[in-house]
Amino acid sequence: MEVYALVGPSGTGKSYRAISFANEMGILYIIDDGLLIKDNRILAGVSAKKEPTKLAAVRRALFIDSDHAQQVSQAIEMENPPSILVLGTSVNMINKIVAALNLPKVSHIISIYDIASKKEIALAKQQRNEEGKHIIPVPTFEVRKDFSGYFIDALNMFKISPKGRMLQSIEKTVVRPTFSYMGKFYISNSAIQSLIIYSTKNIEGVSRVLKVSVISQEDGVVINIDVEVYYNMKIIDILKEIQRRVEENISWTTGLNIISINVNAKGIVIPEHI
Repeated sequence: MEVYALVGPSGTGKSYRAISFANEMGILYIIDDGLLIKDNRILAGVSAKKEPTKLAAVRRALFIDSDHAQQVSQAIEMENPPSILVLGTSVNMINKIVAALNLPKVSHIISIYDIASKKEIALAKQQRNEEGKHIIPVPTFEVRKDFSGYFIDALNMFKISPKGRMLQSIEKTVVRPTFSYMGKFYISNSAIQSLIIYSTKNIEGVSRVLKVSVISQEDGVVINIDVEVYYNMKIIDILKEIQRRVEENISWTTGLNIISINVNAKGIVIPEHI
């Protein structure tokens, strides 16, 4: 197994560059911030970006926890990849990760300064320091459950393959972790309920919202909505539209992972003119 190391200070855009660089080198497996990634999927590990403090995040990224290290090491052993890319802030950090996961010695060391321009690195540092944004090199659907309630958004890139024959679409995920420079935030159920009620406004056929309940779970929320609808309307279409708008607004505004949205018509109103 050939072990490649992508090295650069924190916030210089290593995770942003990882997939493109790996594709160019024909590397299918990436170790980044506690995760083993292959083909835009998380195979094993726990993201360091979920840790409550920077120190805990560093320990997670270094695989200091033996159970965590064993899980990822066993996954690598089962996959038996011909090559793997390891991301780290220094060669020393890379060597610690390699040792923790029982990988062969590093055979290729690449600096972020060799594959990214000064302008690109400066922009990455600005987004980290001023906006607290971090990149996870997998699609949003892969991490949304783990990062429910965090700032989360998709980052889509299009890249022409080296031979210029194929346009590749690469999706990465932007998160603002618990240990973000921007501090912690809390979303109350009442705020979510207000957003839900607002989302139903101007939906044709909805008279009013009778009840909203938000059940918080570890991997997201379950939303129950009872509404009153007008007589002689297509009730199923109304309820589906409520689901669509609530999902769209809550996901975008709060970053919460929505497990389900259950909408019930609990009353029918007959307009006076009928």
